[in-house]
Amino acid sequence: MTTLTLIGKPDCHLCDVAREIVESVVADLPEDSVEVEERSIADDPALYELWWEKIPVVLIDDRLHAHWRVSPDRLREALLAATS
Repeated sequence: MTTLTLIGKPDCHLCDVAREIVESVVADLPEDSVEVEERSIADDPALYELWWEKIPVVLIDDRLHAHWRVSPDRLREALLAATS
């Protein structure tokens, strides 16, 4: 199973937009092919140190896929490649 990690923080407009894109793209993929986890830089000093200026951040299997803005088409392609 592929893991997509969305790193953001509360009250972050771009994070909300990224979450909507992730949810929409994952909903179109085969069920149980992608596990989505969300992490907040507000709860984790190490994540804050790494990503504070780039949120939202999307990792696919712990590798950077995107930051700031998430393209639905690019995300779909990457997840299809990762799950096949």
